Amino acid sequence: MKRLRFATVVALLALSLSGVAQAATGPARARLDTFAQGLHAISGNFTQTLTNADGQPGQTSSGTLVLQAPRQFRWDTLAPYKQTIVADGSRVWMYDPELEQVTVRKQDTEEAHSPLTVLTDLKQLDKDFKVTEQGERDGLVWLRLTSTAQEPQFDYADLGFDANGLARMQFKDQLGSTTDIRFSNWQRNPEIPPQDFNFVPPKGADVIGDLPVITTEPLKN
Repeated sequence: MKRLRFATVVALLALSLSGVAQAATGPARARLDTFAQGLHAISGNFTQTLTNADGQPGQTSSGTLVLQAPRQFRWDTLAPYKQTIVADGSRVWMYDPELEQVTVRKQDTEEAHSPLTVLTDLKQLDKDFKVTEQGERDGLVWLRLTSTAQEPQFDYADLGFDANGLARMQFKDQLGSTTDIRFSNWQRNPEIPPQDFNFVPPKGADVIGDLPVITTEPLKN
C-alpha cells in the first residue's frame, strides 16, 4: 500500500502545477517561461528517489511520463517494479500489477494543481502558488512553488532548471518525506496516441474506488 500512497502524491503533483499566487522574476522563472513557451504536450524519462522524514533514502525507481494539456497525464514506473498512473481528464487510475489492483478516483480540482501541469498551462502559474527564486545549487537554478490551497497536498515543490529546461523536481510531502525526480530525454509536443490516456483495467484485476457511471440510451421503437 505504500506504493499506492506514494503514487497518489506523484499523481497530485503531476496534475497540480497549474498556478501560483505571487509571480517570481529571475533566472529560474525565465528558464521555466522559455521551456514552457508553445508547449502543449511533453514526454520523457524519470528517475526518482524517496527519502523518509528521518533522512533515510529508499529505493530508486525509473520509468517514463507523458503530459498533455489540459489535464491528461501518464506515469509508468518500469523498474525495479511496475506501476501505472493515468489521469484521463475526469479520473485518476492507479494500477499495481504486483497487487493485481486498480484504484480509481475522480480527478478533482485540487488534482488539477500539480507541479508539472504548469509546463502545459503556464497561464495558471501565478494563480494557485507562491513562487520564489531559490538561487543556484547542484549546477541548476531553482524555483520553489508553495501551494496557496487551504489543504495543500505537499509542503513545497522545487523545480531545477539547466540550460535545456526542467532537469529535476524535489518536493516534500505532508508526512515529511522528500522525493527527488530527475528528468531526461524530453520530447516537446510529440504525437501522443489517444489510447495512452484511455486506461482499461486488465482482466482479472480488482478495481476499487469511484468508477465512472456508464449510461445507455433506452431503445426506441
